[in-house]
Amino acid sequence: MAKRNSSKSEAAINKIKSADGNDDKNKPLNGELKNTKFDKAELKTALRNMLVARGVDNKAMNLLRQGKTFFHIAGAGHEAIQTAVGMILNKNHDWFYPYYRDLALALSIGVTPKEFFLQCFAKADDPASGGRQLPTHWGSITINLPTQSSPTGTQFLQAVGSALASVRKGEPAIAYASSGEGTTSQGEFHEAVNWASRAKLPVLFVIQNNKYAISVKVEDQSGGKDSSIAAMMSGYENLYRARVDGTDFIKSYNTVLDAVKFIKEGKGAALIEADVVRLLSHSSSDDQRKYRDPKELAEESAQCPIEKLSKLMLLENLISQKELVELKKEVTQEINNASDEAMAAADPSPANAEKHIYDESGFRQSLEYEKSKPSGANIVMVDAINHALKEELEKNDKIYIFGEDIADGKGGVFTATKGLSTKFGEERVFNSPLAEASIIGVAIGMALAGLKPVVEIQFGDYIWPAFMQMKNELATFRFRSNNAWTAPVVTRVAVGGYIHGGLYHSQNIESIFAHVPGIFIAYPSNAADAKGLLKTACRINDPVLFCEHKGLYRQSSAITPEPDDEYLVPFGKAKVVREGKDLTVISYGVSLWDSVLAAKKLEEEGYSVEVIDLRTIIPLDEETIYNSVKKTNKAVVIHEDTLTGGFAAEVASRIGDVCFRFLDGPVRRICGKDAHIPYSPLLENEILPNRSRIFNGIKELLEY
Repeated sequence: MAKRNSSKSEAAINKIKSADGNDDKNKPLNGELKNTKFDKAELKTALRNMLVARGVDNKAMNLLRQGKTFFHIAGAGHEAIQTAVGMILNKNHDWFYPYYRDLALALSIGVTPKEFFLQCFAKADDPASGGRQLPTHWGSITINLPTQSSPTGTQFLQAVGSALASVRKGEPAIAYASSGEGTTSQGEFHEAVNWASRAKLPVLFVIQNNKYAISVKVEDQSGGKDSSIAAMMSGYENLYRARVDGTDFIKSYNTVLDAVKFIKEGKGAALIEADVVRLLSHSSSDDQRKYRDPKELAEESAQCPIEKLSKLMLLENLISQKELVELKKEVTQEINNASDEAMAAADPSPANAEKHIYDESGFRQSLEYEKSKPSGANIVMVDAINHALKEELEKNDKIYIFGEDIADGKGGVFTATKGLSTKFGEERVFNSPLAEASIIGVAIGMALAGLKPVVEIQFGDYIWPAFMQMKNELATFRFRSNNAWTAPVVTRVAVGGYIHGGLYHSQNIESIFAHVPGIFIAYPSNAADAKGLLKTACRINDPVLFCEHKGLYRQSSAITPEPDDEYLVPFGKAKVVREGKDLTVISYGVSLWDSVLAAKKLEEEGYSVEVIDLRTIIPLDEETIYNSVKKTNKAVVIHEDTLTGGFAAEVASRIGDVCFRFLDGPVRRICGKDAHIPYSPLLENEILPNRSRIFNGIKELLEY
C-alpha cells in the first residue's frame, strides 16, 4: 500500500519545532536542562501528551468498571519513552509497528482520543478496525501505522519488511517496532534483529522493560547479563544498543536522538532498552496484586514519568502549579468529550460482518483469462513456473522474489528460480536467512509498503514456523483493518509425496490452510495451469498460497504447450479434463493424473467417467462440481492428503448438501491413509492413494 513521501530535515531531528508558538520559546534553561535543546513549549507538548495518555488509561478503566466496555491494556508508566519516540520520528514518512501498550506513542503521532474510544466502544468509524479488533490495537491509513494484531513479536519482522521496502524504493524511512521485555523471548524478535543488523536496515527496536511479562519476571525470561535485553543482543554487528531510564523524558529523548542519528547515517539498526514501570496490571483481565510485592508497587509508583517531568518543569519554572492544574483540567475535559462523542457514534452493521476477507473491488474479475490457447513448445511444469516469474518480474517492478537458496547459482532446490537473480540482480531476487517466519513476516511488511513479494518456502514440510505470520497476520490484514490495509503476498511452496522424501519432504498442507479465511490456494496439475495461475497470483490483490507438487515438476503427464506471457488462469474456475456420464471424479495434483489413467482403463470396460481438476482449492468452483454431479449422479473425491480432515471431506460434504437428491450412491473419498509418509517406496506406496486403489475405488462406486 503505497504512501506519501515527506521526510524530516536533519535540523528538525536535532531541534523540535514549537507546538504552540509560545512567545518564550527560546527562554534559557537552568539546572538539569541547562545543556539541552528543549524549551518550554516543547516540554509542555511532551507533558500534555503524557497526561492525555494517562487520562485515557484511567477513563478506559472506569468505563470498563461501569460495564460500558470489555477490555483495556494500560500504558501507564511507559509514557516518557513513547512520547520521546513520537516527537522525534516523522509520522508522515516513517513506519510504526507498536505494541498494545504504546498509547502515548500512538497519541503523539496522530491517533486522537476520540479514535481511541471509537475502538474502545467497537464503533463503525473506528479507523483502526471498524470495531473488529480489541481496544489498544492501533492502526491508521493516514499514518504509516498498519493495524496491529495481538500476537506478541510478529510486528518486528513486518517492520523489517517495511524498512527494506523503503530502502529498495530509494526512500529510506525508519521503521519503529516495540514490545515489552517478555516478547524478546520470541524467536521472531531475534530473527528480526538478525535480518535488520545483517542488512543495515533503518529499524528502531524499542524494548520497554517493565520487568513483568504478565506475571513472569524478567530474570525468568532473559538470558542477558543482569537480565538486560540490550546486553543479550551484544553479538550483533551494525546494531546500536542503549539502555535508558524510560521514565525520564529528557534521557529518553536524547537516547532516541542518538539512535536515530546512527540509523540515518546508514550504520545499521538500533535497539533501545527502556527501563519503565508498569503502574497498572498487565490488562483489565489481570490483577498484579496477586503476584507483586506491595513494597515493589509503591516503589514503582514513585517512578511515575509524569510526576518526574512535572516536578522538573515546576523546579525550572517552566510551568506553574496553577498552569499544571489547568492543563490537567483541560486534558480531562478533552478526554471526557472524546469519550462521549465516541459512545454516541454509530455501531457497525451486522450485515458487514463478513466483508473484506478478500478483495471486493472487482479487479480480479476484470482480468482477461485464458484468452489464447497455449501453443508454444512443450514445457515441463517447473520451467513454466520459472518463465512465469521471469515475465512478471519484467512486467512489474514492484515484484521482489526471495527465499532460501533461490538466488543463482543454486536457483532454488528444484531450479524454479534459476537465472532470475542473474538477470534481475540480487536487489530484486535474493536469498533470505534460513527462517521461514522471517520470510513471510518480512514479505508482509514489504507488501504493506506497496511492493509485491513473491516468496518461496522450500518445502511444505517446513512452512510451520511461518504459520503464525500466515494465519494471524497475512490472512487477517484486510479484514482486521476494515479494508484499509492489505498484504497480497504470493507464497510458493513445494508439496506432496511420491518422490521417496520420507516424513519431512512429502507433506500435504492444503487442507490446513484451506481452514484460514483470507488466503487463496492454488494447486495446479500441469505446466500451462501452473504458469497461468502463478501469473494471476502475481497480479491480484489477495494473498496466495501457491502449491507446487514436486512429483509433477518434470513429470511427463504434466507437460503442456507453453502459454504466452499474457496467459492468465482464473482462481475459482475448475477444469473438466475428461467428460463422462456415469460418475464424477474431483481431484487435483498428482492424484488428478492417476484419476485420468483410471478413467481411461474403465472406458475399456464400458464406463464413462468425468474427471474435474479443481486447479484452486480456495476459491472452490462449486458450480462446475454440482453441474457434473447432477449429470452423472455419482461422485468420488481423490487426493493424496490424509482421509481425516482432508479437503475431500469438505467437497464431499458440500456435494451432499446441494446434490443429495441427484445422487445414486454415497459420495466416496479416496485419500492417503491417516499416517505419516515413510521413506521406503513400498511403504510410501501403501500410505498414498496408489493407482490400483484409485482404480478399484472408482469401479466399486460405479457398480454400487
